[in-house]
Amino acid sequence: MSLIALMTDFGSTDPYVGIIKAVMLGIAPDVTLIDLTHAVQPQNIRQAAFLLRASYHYFPVGTVFLVVVDPGVGTARRAIGVEADGYRFVAPDNGVLSGVLVASTSASVVELTAPTYRLARASSTFHGRDIFAPAAAHLAAGVPLKAFGAQVHNPVMLPLPEPTVTPGSIAGSIIHVDHFGNLITTLGEFQWNSPTQLTVAPPAGDAVLLPSDRVTVVAGGHTLRGIRHTYGEAGRGELLALIGSSGYLEISVNHGSAADALKMAIGDRVEIRLS
Repeated sequence: MSLIALMTDFGSTDPYVGIIKAVMLGIAPDVTLIDLTHAVQPQNIRQAAFLLRASYHYFPVGTVFLVVVDPGVGTARRAIGVEADGYRFVAPDNGVLSGVLVASTSASVVELTAPTYRLARASSTFHGRDIFAPAAAHLAAGVPLKAFGAQVHNPVMLPLPEPTVTPGSIAGSIIHVDHFGNLITTLGEFQWNSPTQLTVAPPAGDAVLLPSDRVTVVAGGHTLRGIRHTYGEAGRGELLALIGSSGYLEISVNHGSAADALKMAIGDRVEIRLS
């Protein structure tokens, strides 16, 4: 089974997603398409890179990822294809694949230049339809990555949002607001060692041990005591901090929206203070 997963900032109002799916199915009619998300904040490359990094390894090896968050469409930025640890990706060369490339033990990158594997006419504003969708479909149909163009040795890499660790605190920011209004932060990746102890590995240095019941989380002018395991550990309508399914700290409201309650958005600061 050939599988293509789609991530874009196109939303669901316009026909863009439907069009790129139609292009891919016209080339590879037997492929299975999965919508990872089309709700990336418009032009937010860092958010897309973070979400892709947290998601792609749950897919079967061999999956092709079509990633189109492309504020530089039509400019001199390259279109690239990547093979990393058995997964394939097509995307603009703007750093959106930074998390994948950092996590990979072996990666090959090429520029998507072969005219055979794009539409006959490429517009200057919709490379998702004209360049990336055809490339993803041809990859899924079995065309080897090297057929698409010359090797790229210097793909654009963005510094990934990582926590800042000091002796008394771990600081980061909100990187994503999900459908429920949960505020997902750059503070992670955490692991539970016991019901009351967490470990977080900072970008450099030794792992930090945290007693989950003796820390405070500061967000949006509120101070939350402790880090919980589940939403249900808080009362209905109560703010809480917990470790989400991807291992990152999130601020939530049990049966509510933390984004609405705290009036916070992507980029706002969140801090864990050590008691």
